[in-house]
Amino acid sequence: MNRIIVVDKPKGMTSREVVNAVGKKIGTKKIGHTGTLDPMAEGVLVLLTGKYTKLNKRLTSINKEYIATVKMGLLTDTLDLEGTVVKEDGRTATKEQLEKLFETFPKRYLQEVPLYSAVKVHGKKLYEYARCGRDVTLPKREVEIYSLKLLEVKKDTFTFQVLVSKGTYIRSLIRDFGDQLHLLFTLSSLIRTKQGKFTLDDAISIEETPSKIQEYPLEEILEIPVEVVDSKQAFAIQNGQKLPNPKGYESILFVTASNIPLAIYQKDGETLKVDVMLGGKEV
Repeated sequence: MNRIIVVDKPKGMTSREVVNAVGKKIGTKKIGHTGTLDPMAEGVLVLLTGKYTKLNKRLTSINKEYIATVKMGLLTDTLDLEGTVVKEDGRTATKEQLEKLFETFPKRYLQEVPLYSAVKVHGKKLYEYARCGRDVTLPKREVEIYSLKLLEVKKDTFTFQVLVSKGTYIRSLIRDFGDQLHLLFTLSSLIRTKQGKFTLDDAISIEETPSKIQEYPLEEILEIPVEVVDSKQAFAIQNGQKLPNPKGYESILFVTASNIPLAIYQKDGETLKVDVMLGGKEV
């Protein structure tokens, strides 16, 4: 069974626990998610089953939107309230300071990955270095902030909405906000409201699977053209053959006359080559 399943991840569960719970409900072990949410986070978690698990890279790379609440005046080792407090001074920012920060904060910058993350350095996950007390140089990644909106400011917290590129850590973004203002900021709550075209309105609870699983046309989700092929072309595609590219496609989804996905091809010089095989023989 090849499915895209959009789940509203509850707070307190790991993304892997959600995957296991949904997999058990629909009776499959071939299932995975397309972007980890920390246990304290909630919201949109996109799952893939069957041959659609091969789409992981494409769906992981799309933009994500969050609503986050920040605790001001303290900093923890994990950059969220589940960690150990390492600094605390109680100082806060005003609404005016935050509005100016959001107006001037760089739209693209090198973000330092948090120590408590699964990013690997020399074959070892960063959180493993943290747990054994070993020093490690934290890698930096270029991230992009597409939109940033201040929603609410209270005595010692503020809430904002942000749309970001793949690989952006909201915990790190919040720390960087604090650094800009010379203040201590820590994530207190996080909701992923959107991943690509999927929103919270699309998401179902774990309990609602499998009865409320929706069908999503791949060409709309992946935002690529689709082309129907005849049986001769389908045979060539199922065998992973390169194809001519007279229309100059960068990427295209080939389907059968009955709308069964065969493969996604991508541009390779003057031809097209297999990127993701969705039906037929493996290549």
